[in-house]
Amino acid sequence: MTVDLAAEARNHVQRKREEKRAGARRIGIDADFIDHIVEAFYAKIREDDLLGPIFAERISDWPPHLARMKAFWRSVLQNSGDFSGNPMLKHRAIPGLNLEHFERWLNLFYETLREAETHPAATELVGNRARMIADSLLTAITMRREGLSGGRAGKDLPYV
Repeated sequence: MTVDLAAEARNHVQRKREEKRAGARRIGIDADFIDHIVEAFYAKIREDDLLGPIFAERISDWPPHLARMKAFWRSVLQNSGDFSGNPMLKHRAIPGLNLEHFERWLNLFYETLREAETHPAATELVGNRARMIADSLLTAITMRREGLSGGRAGKDLPYV
């Protein structure tokens, strides 16, 4: 009997994706939820005194950016595969980003999540993913600037 390991691996990945999507849907994380969170969050960002100007310098056409962010979050939360890109490069190219910026980003994100909460587990899951992303970006930016000493840059970021 010949075993097609590549086919088994593809089937396993597909099953895991479906399990992740079903789990997300059970706690209210569906496409509508993601669309709402992204729209509401970036409305807050645009009005924010600290973050608004940073985004305004880089984004003049919001609908394509929001569509891209929705695809990003569908990929993160539902393993949709909708997003391709390199957020790290985009963020490393912004001069002066530091802990204060990522703290504000997370606090606005958490506020948006709590306002839209469908299930406490959804708030926790999405909030934790957002924190991991912020930690990763901040750490990479800080390490690029300061070397290995920046390796724990995100340790003081807030939790949901």
